[in-house]
Amino acid sequence: MERRTVGGSDGGCLNVTLSDMTERIEVVGSGTLWRNPDPDLRSLHGWHPTLARLGGGRWRVSFDIAAAALSHDYATWTSESVDDGATWSAPERLAPFEPTDGPDTHSIRITALPDGSFVGAGGRWKRSGLYARGLNRETSGWCPMDLVVTRSADGRTWSPLEVIEPPLVGPSFEVCHRIVALPDGRWLWPISTWPGWDGDPGDGLRAVALVSRDEGRTWPTFVDVLDSRPAGIAHWEQSIVPLPDGRLVAVGWAFDPATSQTHELPYAIASGDGSFTVRGLTGLRAQTTKLASLGDGRVIAVYRRDDQPGLWATVARIDGDAWVPLGEAPLWEGAMSGMRGQGRTVAEDLAGLAFGAPNPALAEDGTVLVAFWARRECAYGIDWMRLGIRG
Repeated sequence: MERRTVGGSDGGCLNVTLSDMTERIEVVGSGTLWRNPDPDLRSLHGWHPTLARLGGGRWRVSFDIAAAALSHDYATWTSESVDDGATWSAPERLAPFEPTDGPDTHSIRITALPDGSFVGAGGRWKRSGLYARGLNRETSGWCPMDLVVTRSADGRTWSPLEVIEPPLVGPSFEVCHRIVALPDGRWLWPISTWPGWDGDPGDGLRAVALVSRDEGRTWPTFVDVLDSRPAGIAHWEQSIVPLPDGRLVAVGWAFDPATSQTHELPYAIASGDGSFTVRGLTGLRAQTTKLASLGDGRVIAVYRRDDQPGLWATVARIDGDAWVPLGEAPLWEGAMSGMRGQGRTVAEDLAGLAFGAPNPALAEDGTVLVAFWARRECAYGIDWMRLGIRG
């Protein structure tokens, strides 16, 4: 094993252990994407970043800002970098629209489309009366919500949120992923079902992908991605990326809500017909995993480990239907953080998380830019790091 000292995202240093596999993962840069600029004046926190590469060293990112995780000012904002992620502009609110029937909150994930425009997809939660808290502490169910889509020509000015009719009953949904635009014209929206306010799980917790063939105007069908309902296992925070051969690979946190136990991370592969089949386990004890394709049959997975502290990364090759790990390394020595049943309910466990939602994206120079949220000194914000991968 090799150990290397690199700069931490808080300006300090950490030791990175490089695996004995064929690929070495190195943190070659890191910094702050967004933190509350004036914490003495007001309380503000940031969560759930999604990166979009625009080319020429330009990036746009969406993330959520609020005074607290369930406060009524919770909304998505966007920021831009013109120096390949080294610095970021002051954020601008994505959707300043509110329905006339009462307060709402929203969370949107953005996608840069091939024509240079953008689409955003996410949820809008209705927070009036009984549902003021949004998430039911006793049942871990969400208040009533809409699935919404918004569009932008430049990533700065966005259309009003369009409510879409999902092809299945959640009864609620976890919004965890951007739209994936495929070369054949289909759009996939990875999403997971979630219990309603009263705790009713509907048909059970599973990872699906909604399918649109008219650029997101309608979503009449869906495909199952990961479904372990017979075993009582839920799949959250899935990630789907295209492979160079036209197939899709997906992963999704495998969690037992009854025992608060995380199981080994499964992966599924979809062929040309769009149907996913679980091919096996990755060997990772991973939560909130997100993938990026490296463009040559390899993928990088960035995740929170269930059994060790911090944020980690693994490079793997998809060899036929096999997940072949090539290298692993810790990226950020955050606090031990995971879902372990320390709270009375899933909702209380979620409230205790200290970092998560890593979002990796391949840069033009072959490095990987990663954004994630993390808690420092009781404040949540967005950090970035750049990874180099060496064979």
